[in-house]
Amino acid sequence: MEENAPVKVYMTRKLIGVEPDDTVKRACEVMVEFDIGSLVVVDKGKVIGFFTKSDVIRRVVIPGLPNTTPVREIMSSKLITVGANTPVREVLDLMAKKGVKHMLIKEGDEIIGIFSLSDLLTASRRRLETAIAAE
Repeated sequence: MEENAPVKVYMTRKLIGVEPDDTVKRACEVMVEFDIGSLVVVDKGKVIGFFTKSDVIRRVVIPGLPNTTPVREIMSSKLITVGANTPVREVLDLMAKKGVKHMLIKEGDEIIGIFSLSDLLTASRRRLETAIAAE
């Protein structure tokens, strides 16, 4: 990993999301279908929230809410974002300080991707495979 590389090098550009009135059950089905741990919540083409597996445990299962609860009642609406050109080292520091596993990536006012630790692991694995193949 090049720690001064911009986070956009490592981020996932494909954002998968649900709408605010979708149920928690539907959101969980989407996460299972795509084997992901988080979703953006999109309203009229704009990202308005973030929903994670941790939200399901902390805000649905533990309090005993039904899985028919709308995502808008569970999602995090205070989005934590960084610019696409932010060095990955700074992003990792911010993630550690905020205690989050995912970071939304912005370019201007638009969210263009998401970065998670698994993106970093994937990049490291590819680099290692390339090095081994070159030997």
